[in-house]
Amino acid sequence: MTNQQNVVAVDVKSLGLRNLLPPVTKSLSPTELKMLFMKRFEAEKGDKINGLVDSMRASSPTRIKSSSASIVHHPSALSMFEQIVGASKGKQIVMFLDYDGTLSPIVEDPDQAFMSTEMRAAVRDVARYFPTAIVTGRCRDKVYSFVKLPGLYYAGSHGMDIKGPSKRCKNKKANQGVLFQPASEFLPMIDEVYKALVEKTKSIGGAKVENNKFCVSVHFRRVDEKSWGALAEQVRSVLNQYPKLKLTQGRKVLEIRPTIKWDKGRALEFLLAALGYGNSNDVLPIYIGDDRTDEDAFKVLRDRGQGFGILVSKIPKETNASYTLQEPSEVKEFLRRLVWIGKNMHKEEEQHPKLLRHIHRQEI
Repeated sequence: MTNQQNVVAVDVKSLGLRNLLPPVTKSLSPTELKMLFMKRFEAEKGDKINGLVDSMRASSPTRIKSSSASIVHHPSALSMFEQIVGASKGKQIVMFLDYDGTLSPIVEDPDQAFMSTEMRAAVRDVARYFPTAIVTGRCRDKVYSFVKLPGLYYAGSHGMDIKGPSKRCKNKKANQGVLFQPASEFLPMIDEVYKALVEKTKSIGGAKVENNKFCVSVHFRRVDEKSWGALAEQVRSVLNQYPKLKLTQGRKVLEIRPTIKWDKGRALEFLLAALGYGNSNDVLPIYIGDDRTDEDAFKVLRDRGQGFGILVSKIPKETNASYTLQEPSEVKEFLRRLVWIGKNMHKEEEQHPKLLRHIHRQEI
């Protein structure tokens, strides 16, 4: 009598194992079945890693041919400046600015992403006339050390760490004490992941792991492309142990973040509400950013039908932004033009005091 206890009938098609099985095999022992599931698991794992590497390539600016052609349906914010300012008539402009690639150039070493003195002056002067926030994936303290302007709002870690101006300002609606950290419970976990990734990636030349407090960034700008697969596998191996964290991507960076429903778009909405413009029609938010994580903010503005997103990019991209600027130097020019508008509005205020509610002016 044949012992059937060690034979398991397998529905090859339902398990998706048809290509892994010998053509005539219809039943498998538990050991054989386990081996086939392991093969399937490894195949799926390989697909995920390959998919991640492909995505890393797609996010690499060096892999896309630069083009001087304007982005279709997304004209230059400089050429359309008069229209943008025209839309602000009778409204309060509120500025939101990404940091890397927007206020500073993208550099090989993220610790060297310094903004120029001229850019700092432009941001400082804009903030004298319009509430201004820096919204970045960087740690809030880190980006503050780059910007060094106390009169701004800072939203670090993709908006998961928000703090208001540290200096007293004249606008009653400005909330200097605003401090919002929706992912505080994840701090111990993020620290664990940071330490694990430092250990896991230390053998991969050029990889740099950055602790941004509420998220961890793995920069691969200096990593040889041949090692991207190994890097992706190490990052995945760590992330698999933390189901409450997720993997996102930016320009030459992999980012591990909490799975909470919070991003730069939510941060924008929170800051507008903190300023008293949560449900107001008397505001014109302008958000300038270069990264795919800024798309969350662009989408919020588009969905609100209020304000403008401005993408910083030299190449055509699919975006929710309304306008484009090619590089940080154009961002600086745009900000300088806004300063000129702010100065003229201030002069009008002095002649017409009743218009004071339309201007936010703070000393920085």
